[in-house]
Amino acid sequence: IMGPCAGGAVYSPALTDFIVMVEKTSYMFVTGPDVLKTVTHEEVTKEELGGARTHNTTSGVAQFLARNDEECLLLIRELMSFIPSNNLEDAPTHHTSDPVDRVEASLNSLVPAESNIPYDIKDIIHAVVDDHYFFEVQELYAKNLVIGLARLDGRSVGFVANQPAHLAGCLDIEASI
Repeated sequence: IMGPCAGGAVYSPALTDFIVMVEKTSYMFVTGPDVLKTVTHEEVTKEELGGARTHNTTSGVAQFLARNDEECLLLIRELMSFIPSNNLEDAPTHHTSDPVDRVEASLNSLVPAESNIPYDIKDIIHAVVDDHYFFEVQELYAKNLVIGLARLDGRSVGFVANQPAHLAGCLDIEASI
């Protein structure tokens, strides 16, 4: 969303798979701050009520936060490189310089032997995926769960993983959503 979206028009993006919002210019809310103030006498800014950061960190409605319109379009382009054009096609493949049988020695030390010591699951993901590149989805919401896209042998794969570095990876309501 590159701009404001209010009223009934908000239902459409909220039903989509991915929402990219631009910081300080994107807003989504059914009822705006003026109506809220009239009805409840509570003052709230557009950003607090339905801004890009709010929907990326608090509500979880948005999956990506862009700094500006250009970054928003680049994020969408990158996302589209991982998914097929339609349900009858495979996702696009990309050339990688990583050998398919590459041995990753860092895996021997990334996960501690003691089960009560936290570690960052993103380090594991980065270690095994092509070119160490992981495209994280909803990075700012439910930090105890990591979801995203990467490639193995040039093919798109999705990741859903508990994050031991945050809340010991325990699932809560936000992560379950």
